[in-house]
Amino acid sequence: MRVILYTGKGGVGKTSIAAVSACRMAMDGKRVLVMSTDAAHSLGDSFDIRLSREPQTVVSYQDQGSVDAMEIDTVYESEQTWKNMQDYMKRMLTSRGEGGIEAEELLVFPGMEELFSLFKILDFYHSDTYDALVVDCAPTGETLSLLKYPEMLSDFMEKVLPIKRKGVKVAGPAVEKLTRIPMPDDSFFDDLERVMDKMEELQKLLLDKETVSLRIVTTPEKIVIKEAKRNFTCLHLYNYNVDAIMVNRIYPEKAMEGYFSKWIEMQREGLMEIQESFSEVPKFYLELQDRELRTIPVLEKIAGSLYEDTDPVNVLFHHDIFSLSEDGATSILKIYLPFAEKDELDLRQNDTELLIGVKNERRSYPLAKHLQEKEIVGAAFEDGYLNVRFQ
Repeated sequence: MRVILYTGKGGVGKTSIAAVSACRMAMDGKRVLVMSTDAAHSLGDSFDIRLSREPQTVVSYQDQGSVDAMEIDTVYESEQTWKNMQDYMKRMLTSRGEGGIEAEELLVFPGMEELFSLFKILDFYHSDTYDALVVDCAPTGETLSLLKYPEMLSDFMEKVLPIKRKGVKVAGPAVEKLTRIPMPDDSFFDDLERVMDKMEELQKLLLDKETVSLRIVTTPEKIVIKEAKRNFTCLHLYNYNVDAIMVNRIYPEKAMEGYFSKWIEMQREGLMEIQESFSEVPKFYLELQDRELRTIPVLEKIAGSLYEDTDPVNVLFHHDIFSLSEDGATSILKIYLPFAEKDELDLRQNDTELLIGVKNERRSYPLAKHLQEKEIVGAAFEDGYLNVRFQ
């Protein structure tokens, strides 16, 4: 099953593009599920139908293609995923109190509910019910947080979980008796291990470039293009494959005559910047329509003009993000980080890992054993690549 995630700055039309793309795939005979992970769901509005947390068919075609759609209920998904952990933490929060605090409200950790909603990708991937899964993601910042959660938390749990479980078994009864704070039982750690295993599996799936693609939705406005370029860089930092740029809401020049005439040149400059900045990546353009992108007939009409002869279910582009070469005693690690600025870069070596920061994003890369025995002797940008030299 192909998994295609549409992301971008808030308000650029991710939901509409995701709905149009799903319709196009179904019109080509594919069984498609489109789902929204954005807490502010509007996918149902695009299809002009009320959606729920379970898939429901919104359109079927005679050639067996169909579109099912759903809007993730993040609260429900989190309850299903870590009920034992929540039960324990609720007991811990209320063990020394007389009430007055709604414990459930304290158990909602930022980003965790959305992360659990991504676990649905795994469920449908293993079900083999659909040919393609189209995901309407939350705005850029939230999406980036979700995509780095599996690696960040799985690494933390892998190091800490065994120690904590052993410690609770040995010292838990004494600590509980002394502090009157309940200690977690095995079901708590079983849930943690289950979540950890699922995050590891999710990460492997998201990094499978033959299965998963991310597509950035933008508009030809300078501020939105800058956000798209940052998004593109950060996704490469985490080794995700961006295989298309979707340019939405292009104003027809005829519509910009008169009062909006000054916008014509600005839009031309924006489109030129997109063309130059993402020169290698396939780009798809959609003009602002004379009606809302809502209801099945409108989405079907737009689907043909957006992709033309391209099959959107295919992997449209692939770029090698990492490569390693040897030059005598020097090893050169190349990392593709387009649009990253030198003054935004933080580069450090920490024993077995290479730590890279680009602005407010951080990533640690495990180093091959022979690189762990070397030290960084230099780094430079060249043609969009960060070349790190070890000796």
